[in-house]
Amino acid sequence: MALDYTNHKLVVESNKIEAGSVSWRSPSNLAIIKYWGKHGRQLPRNPSISFTLDEAYTETTLSYEPKKGVDQGIDLTFLFNGLPNEAFAKKVKTFLESIVDIFPFLRQLKWTINSSNSFPHSSGIASSASSMSALALCLCTLEDNLFDTLKDDNAFRQKASYIARLGSGSACRSIFAGLSMWGEMGEVENSSDFYAIPVEDKVHDIFKTYHDAILIVNQGEKSVSSRAGHALMEGNPYADKRYQQARQRLHNLLLALQNGDVEAVGNILEAEALTLHALMMASNPPYILIKPNTLTLIDKVKSYRKDTGHPLYFSLDAGPNLHLLYPDNIKNEVDNFIETELSSYCEDKHWIADKIGKGPLQL
Repeated sequence: MALDYTNHKLVVESNKIEAGSVSWRSPSNLAIIKYWGKHGRQLPRNPSISFTLDEAYTETTLSYEPKKGVDQGIDLTFLFNGLPNEAFAKKVKTFLESIVDIFPFLRQLKWTINSSNSFPHSSGIASSASSMSALALCLCTLEDNLFDTLKDDNAFRQKASYIARLGSGSACRSIFAGLSMWGEMGEVENSSDFYAIPVEDKVHDIFKTYHDAILIVNQGEKSVSSRAGHALMEGNPYADKRYQQARQRLHNLLLALQNGDVEAVGNILEAEALTLHALMMASNPPYILIKPNTLTLIDKVKSYRKDTGHPLYFSLDAGPNLHLLYPDNIKNEVDNFIETELSSYCEDKHWIADKIGKGPLQL
């Protein structure tokens, strides 16, 4: 059944509103089971599950003040890292216009959004996930401040996840700590296509200590955006088989996460990463986002795992940068391996030492 947050009562008396602001830090996330392909209004073709990160995040401040005049449009100034960014401003304004039925007060106030990332944007570290989840959290906090409507934390996070999804599908998973799942699946209670749910209580403790080293192979903007990539799934001859495969893998993954089966989780992690990029290569037109150094790093990781027996596994998001996932008990050895053997294949030897995070933080 469709969930509808349309609420025409969320209207303010703008002449009685004082200027103010709301700020959130929200993390990116790394999907283990990938969401690739959508329908309707940002609904997934298959369920997905992800690790919420800690050091890769967006900080967003949503400032507002009374609006002068009777203009019914969205009055927005958007700053990225303190500077105007027309491309981002256009995207965010379009998003805000699309949710006026949910937040009618968007047309009544003058807005300034100031946003910054702790990592390179548009390079395949799910910057839209962190940025749109941060904005959704700001909007839901402001709604609660103005109308006292979202006091219950579960209701607050469900709505924030729903709103984040409308901006960027994967953003709905960044609302929760640890691991979260998005997409309806019969065997998972309360799972939904409309918002994500936390699943940290369904996983073995070892996965709550996981690290994610993000090897920055290329900091440049991707040649094909994730939005365009999702659209290309509509004509992909392997799409339907892929959606079946994702559900089967998710079933297997949930068992492995519950049982603490590090090897099984690692194998699914790698298979999903390669499947994602295979789907890109099978699109029409086909495209490749991985770089030569991405493949070199994958080979080195596989050799290291074979030689040492350490459960070090890789993943990829929709970009060339490699994520390395591993439990806390091998952190020192893996970090040394990255510094001595892998960092030279990264752009400017840059890599981000990240880990499974505690979720968003109101600033």
